[in-house]
Amino acid sequence: MKRITITPAWYFSDEAGNQIDPTLFLLLEAVHRHGKLTRAAEDVGVSYRHAWNLLNKWGEFFGIPLAELARGRGARLSPLGEKLLWAEQRVIARLGPQLESLGSELNLAIQQQLEGVQPVLRLHASHGFAVELLPKHLRELRLDLQYCSPREALVALRRGACDLAGFHLPQGEVGKAISRDYRDLLKPRSHRVIGFITRRQGLMVAPGNPKGLRDLEGLAGGSLRFINRQAASGTRALLDGLLAMEGIAASRIRGYEVEEYTHSAVAAYVAAGMADAGFGVEAAARRFGLDFVPLAMEHYLLVCHQRSLAEPRFAFLLEVLKSETFQSAVKALPGYAPNRCGEVTSVEALFEETDPASWREASAF
Repeated sequence: MKRITITPAWYFSDEAGNQIDPTLFLLLEAVHRHGKLTRAAEDVGVSYRHAWNLLNKWGEFFGIPLAELARGRGARLSPLGEKLLWAEQRVIARLGPQLESLGSELNLAIQQQLEGVQPVLRLHASHGFAVELLPKHLRELRLDLQYCSPREALVALRRGACDLAGFHLPQGEVGKAISRDYRDLLKPRSHRVIGFITRRQGLMVAPGNPKGLRDLEGLAGGSLRFINRQAASGTRALLDGLLAMEGIAASRIRGYEVEEYTHSAVAAYVAAGMADAGFGVEAAARRFGLDFVPLAMEHYLLVCHQRSLAEPRFAFLLEVLKSETFQSAVKALPGYAPNRCGEVTSVEALFEETDPASWREASAF
């Protein structure tokens, strides 16, 4: 069965109604990535002349060049060109997860009207790069993927609104503290934990780390601008836990109250120069060309009902998670590793010790 994907389309316009050609944003991204207008034009599928004219037209519109071209030195975006690029990237990063969830609902509604429908697996989980991989690998199993906070996912599992829930559990003392927030939602007798991935979290900073950030203390009491994740997210819980352990008051961090809703949106915010640092996964930092200061490791785990494990759809899920194809895809993500991926354990075993030796194997990449 074909899968429908929702892709956003929007227009940037001024008060006079002049609309920026959407191709311009593709060209800006290609120039940023390749550093050559010839390669950028080829990548976008336009002629060199058209690419040149497009940059000139909108540079004249703004009164400032969007790119700097020098013979023998390639091309690079001007400060305004970068601002336009990252503005568009922030829109994509912020809306992407919501559109994925809507697309999942639409596909499920269509499938229910067709004969010979595929089995459906309802997954509620916070947005992440490894979770994004699942629909591409579970081809014989329709995945109804809804993005939400870790606690909302576990609540949905308890009330039967989903078959599988994803949540984060940091390693070390912070993980022990955060695990208390999950204990009331996990039933040792009826729930089982499926290993998924381990990922690295830390500070996203501008290339070259111009502010010299090495730890969270570097954010406090100074002029550095910070961009945060929303309060309900697992990443925010990790950051709050790390600050509490180090005795750093959030009020000392400029911009702590400013929030974005995905790792990519945080990275785009920093890449646009709107903040000096953000907190999130390494994969988002690398995707936006940022440097990364690692501060914590955390497990991303999946939870289901024990009775569900006897069903063919869960057998197929575990087979995919254990496959070399899927695990290779996870390893290709910076800061990610498949840790006991597809292995089932009990809730008691997980909480006997928040950071047992068997769950620490992915600490060193």
